[in-house]
Amino acid sequence: MASVMHRSSSDGGSSSGWSDAVAAVAAAAEDRAGWEVRPSGMVVQAREDGAPPRPPPPEIRVRVKYGGARHEVPVSPIATFGQLKKLLASRTGLQPADQQLTYKGRARGNTEYLDACGVKNKSKLVLAEDPASLERRYIERQKNAKIESANRAIGAIALEVDKLADQVTSIEKSISRGNKVAEVQITTLIELLMRHAVKLESIPAVGDSSSQRNIQAKRVQKCVETLDVLKVSNARLQAVVVTTKWETFEAPATTQWELFD
Repeated sequence: MASVMHRSSSDGGSSSGWSDAVAAVAAAAEDRAGWEVRPSGMVVQAREDGAPPRPPPPEIRVRVKYGGARHEVPVSPIATFGQLKKLLASRTGLQPADQQLTYKGRARGNTEYLDACGVKNKSKLVLAEDPASLERRYIERQKNAKIESANRAIGAIALEVDKLADQVTSIEKSISRGNKVAEVQITTLIELLMRHAVKLESIPAVGDSSSQRNIQAKRVQKCVETLDVLKVSNARLQAVVVTTKWETFEAPATTQWELFD
């Protein structure tokens, strides 16, 4: 085992606490030398040409508290906290990226080794959801809620635009046949369509909602442009006056009756 130098204290003695900590880290590093932990948690010997095979360090069982549940997980002492999180994912349903493992009151990083942090057999750890993950999920929920609200608003406008588009088609057919339409019908439709255009602009849409909003805005614009053209064509048409010719009939001849006493 590698020798450890002792740091002298100010009074000429050695600092035993500091040297013990360094010795523990050095011993852990020596135990890890020549071994590696696969993503599955399996400990395998690193390939070193000419190096004699050594037995892997024995597994330890750590006790992990997650909410009201307790989990006892077998793991190699030379594994990292990140690898321990992968083992916990299948037991807790919490993804490794969303986990926060605490040991001795301190959150541990994914690259930290269990043995280097003093984790031993029956050591107790606390698992919680990472605060950063909670914040990300909250932001994602807020974003999804806005998208759903925007989609509902756009869908309601789309139904109204469908009805107005049918009226535009009806007026177009009537004018194409030479039948004059009351101008107020055209101007009213244009006004209603423009109101929907303003509503669409006021909807804060992102992602798919944005594309749906643009589709409906183009539909409204097309209908308004069609009505502008129809308005000009309609003004050129003469109003059709329908007159009814009534047939006259002569009054029937009256018959005089002869009276007899």
